Amino acid sequence: MIHPHLVVETVAIDDVGPLIPLLDPRDPLLFVRRGQGIGGIGEALRLEFTGPDRMTDAAAAWREILASSTVIDPVGVPGTGLVALGSFAFSEHSIATSVLIIPSVIIGRRDGVSWITRINTDAPVPRRRAFGPEYRISLLPGAMTPDSFIAAVDTAIERIHAGEVSKVVLARDLIGRLPEGADLRLVLASLALGYPDCFTFAVNGFVGSSPETLVRVDAGSVSARVLAGSTGRGADAETDHNAAVALATSVKDLDEHQYALASVLSALGPHSANLATSDAPFTLKLPNLWHLASDVAGTLSDGSSSLDLIAALHPTAAVAGTPTQAALDLIHELEPFDRGRYAGPVGWVGANGDGEWAVALRCAHVSQSGRVTAYAGGGIVDGSVGARELAETKLKFRPVVEAFQ
Repeated sequence: MIHPHLVVETVAIDDVGPLIPLLDPRDPLLFVRRGQGIGGIGEALRLEFTGPDRMTDAAAAWREILASSTVIDPVGVPGTGLVALGSFAFSEHSIATSVLIIPSVIIGRRDGVSWITRINTDAPVPRRRAFGPEYRISLLPGAMTPDSFIAAVDTAIERIHAGEVSKVVLARDLIGRLPEGADLRLVLASLALGYPDCFTFAVNGFVGSSPETLVRVDAGSVSARVLAGSTGRGADAETDHNAAVALATSVKDLDEHQYALASVLSALGPHSANLATSDAPFTLKLPNLWHLASDVAGTLSDGSSSLDLIAALHPTAAVAGTPTQAALDLIHELEPFDRGRYAGPVGWVGANGDGEWAVALRCAHVSQSGRVTAYAGGGIVDGSVGARELAETKLKFRPVVEAFQ
């Protein structure tokens, strides 16, 4: 494919403040955490991918684009220069289109530095736009009702006992509809304020706030954060502490976590000879949940880009199960919907292959007609109980449900 020649220039600017008010109200582009990250306006180039090679095709296309682009970047921090925001479908069979979008204008903030990147344009620094009218919508059970979810969990446990899988991640959906002309930045502002330690994102109508780093590549170093195993927060300090201790000592949750960690180490191993992780997972505190978490870090040994690595990593056991193919087959059998881009990679890639990619969790897809479909799931292992898994999905839905209300 022949790609247009892109002229890319990044310059430092005065602090622009929060990025969300600068974005397009109907089609925002965003990837931020703790107020740091990038926002995009307009489209200089959109690339679309489908099928089993969607991520490797994206990595190849990105290398071609870099080879034909002129990049001027005196700022030189992660997120400057030529950058594309992307979001990929969970399943190779999904009808959802995976995308890489190079905005016409990128505004960024990181470590006290603010910048603007212009691609084939001399547009001025964007100005804040007033938020549109507030709205509240209800998200109601979709194709997977609570009863059918519990039934699916029970079936999954039977398959685990039969030895078909060790773990499978099952999700359910909620649906609603936005009023005409709704400002999606209101949802993003709610998520970014309520969950500052998560990656708040918006790519092509797909919005959310994920706690899980799929992979980060920065100047030859690679890191990831694995989340698997969770429980609700306690009502007071004592019960909250007890909940964290119970999670950290739960055989069921530790087993679930180990499957997820092992899958990440196995996927990254061929790309890094010195991967390291902690001896035991730690408890990660979010406003609504405790998670079991493990950090993984190493040095890249083969020059892979972040797009190459998401292709190697996805899907991890944290969002699919173990063994991978058997878990994917069971998901296809038991879930009555296409996950779309839920639980797929979402993030950005830069000119040198660096980038940050999260697992698209705590999220919703907003169609052009205003239909909202939110997703949440949980890992099913030996010892799982349907009613408890349903309760866990309710906790995981909370960030998105509250953002739309």
